Amino acid sequence: MMILIAGPYRSGTGDDPARMEANLKRLEEASWPIFAKGHVPMIGEWVALPIWHTAGGQSVGDELYDHILHPTAGRLLQHCDAVLRLPGESKGAENDVRVARERGIPVYFDIAEIPDHA
Repeated sequence: MMILIAGPYRSGTGDDPARMEANLKRLEEASWPIFAKGHVPMIGEWVALPIWHTAGGQSVGDELYDHILHPTAGRLLQHCDAVLRLPGESKGAENDVRVARERGIPVYFDIAEIPDHA
């Protein structure tokens, strides 16, 4: 499965780059266990941030940022087979969970819930 890792990135950081980087690192920490179970981990920021930078994004929260970041996750979810929702307040992650449930794909809240790929 391709599994979207959803959790806080910008939320609660006051747009502090160091805090946002720490949040991304927490999201990325789930990638190896997912891969080790035989799946492909995906994080929306892995895709969205390079797009935003090359499109000319200047500062977190600018018009281009809002035009790219959350819509990228929405597009990715059309190709994902599941979502891993990590703890922490995040409107974007809650939206990812909502979309996953609308699509009828599993939402996991712990890596241990994700089945090993046979």
